[in-house]
Amino acid sequence: MPSSEKLSWFLTAAERGNPRTRIDADHPGDQAWSTGNVVRPLVHGRTYFAELFERIEATRAGDLVYFTDWQGDADERLTGEPGSEVVDVLGRADERGVDVRGLVWRSHSEALGFSSGENRRLGKELQDRGAEALLDMRVRMGGSHHQKMVVIRHRGDATRDIAYVGGIDLCHSRRDDADHAGDRQALQMAAEYGSTPPWHDLQAAISGPAVRDVETVFRERWQDPTPLSRSPINLLTDVVRRLDRSPDPLPEQQPAPPAVEGGTHAVQLLRTYPDLRLGRDYDFAHGGERSVARGYSKAIGNARRLVYVEDQYLWGTRIGDVFTRALHDNPDLHVIVVVPMHPDKEGFNRTAQLLGRRRAMLEMLGAAPDRVAVYGIENHAGTPVYVHAKTCIVDDTWATIGSDNFNRRSWTHDSELSAAVVDLAEEGSFAQYLRLTLAAEHLDRDDVHDCADPSVMFEAYARVAADLDRWHASGRLGDRPAGRLRRLEPPRLGPVQRLLAAIPYRVVHDPDGRPRPIRGTDRF
Repeated sequence: MPSSEKLSWFLTAAERGNPRTRIDADHPGDQAWSTGNVVRPLVHGRTYFAELFERIEATRAGDLVYFTDWQGDADERLTGEPGSEVVDVLGRADERGVDVRGLVWRSHSEALGFSSGENRRLGKELQDRGAEALLDMRVRMGGSHHQKMVVIRHRGDATRDIAYVGGIDLCHSRRDDADHAGDRQALQMAAEYGSTPPWHDLQAAISGPAVRDVETVFRERWQDPTPLSRSPINLLTDVVRRLDRSPDPLPEQQPAPPAVEGGTHAVQLLRTYPDLRLGRDYDFAHGGERSVARGYSKAIGNARRLVYVEDQYLWGTRIGDVFTRALHDNPDLHVIVVVPMHPDKEGFNRTAQLLGRRRAMLEMLGAAPDRVAVYGIENHAGTPVYVHAKTCIVDDTWATIGSDNFNRRSWTHDSELSAAVVDLAEEGSFAQYLRLTLAAEHLDRDDVHDCADPSVMFEAYARVAADLDRWHASGRLGDRPAGRLRRLEPPRLGPVQRLLAAIPYRVVHDPDGRPRPIRGTDRF
């Protein structure tokens, strides 16, 4: 496929639909991406955290480290060893003269199952160490800042600059690996996941000109003039706790890093920002931005052979519609989805989440029952693995790694950031490499070259899941079959359950953050 045809999978600046943003200002014409990059997929938190530790420890005076976080734990150890705690690593960097800045979502109350206390602790402890980490609550009611990124730039040596974008927060439970024994610093989750919940996640390491684009995402939020929180209660508690609420000016942004030698990856950043309403809109996104939804819709609309998804959620009819249209239009198209076997929480919230999954799955399976398969994964001990990765791979051409999930909340309501990658090399592709890397883990195979054929991979996943499902059904008699995949069917919910869960699902779990004129439509 010619490079020009591959690049046509990206959104143009006009298609992004946000004339207020500066993110594409340095790109020529209507181009909304950068070329000459190298993107490395970092599978699992242990891999990401170990590299992040080394990169931050190597920074020196005059460098900068900017980060955003949905959930942060000051004491999470990036390497598992004392001294590698998040607050110590970032604090030491600031003390060396590194410009350390962070935007941490303020979070809803812990009484509602959120992480306001730990997020506040991370911000306060970093501020006490001299770093400027602010609690950001510029969101819709019930919304969140869900972006997870780190930007590291080096004074005098831009070739070392790097950015990380993906689904991994700087918090507990994320430091797991392919064995999926879980992070010893664990969050409490649903009983099915045990005391140290296994965790499957993904982050992209970006080198090249796209680093500046990621930095621009941070700068736009940091420099937005809207108060970090409009709540008088938050104002009072911040005064009492002596928390900084005023972002200091940022240094002048440096030019983009040079293209990486041999770098064949074109990178486009996709974002979600909600319509904040009542004159409270972001200065850089009036009416919001929904390039995540637009980018995914365009790419899946181009799909002809295989859409591969790993996602924390798969919710709702509007999301199912994107797949349904593609399946109807392309009789050779197959869809593989890997999601958690169980929601992360117990109680009534679980029913609402299952309702959203049921709706999406029924639509997709109704369109092509033999060409859609949804799986969960487990470790070799039989414990379910919580899938927190957010990736979508379309026809081995277009791939994303980011913070957004396949639901209306991520596509319209919360802040999100995803890196879409198209490989311009004549042979091989980033997308296929990522797909086969994930397949090797889930199939328990070192050699997955046969899975380069999408139909072979679809059948391999089905066969491994069927073998493992039969082994469980037999009471686990005999040797455990190879593989980690378990086939999932649409959740069974009675009519009363569906009725009771419908309102909290729409209002709390999967709200609509679009401007009022396009709500209830298929427009983003």
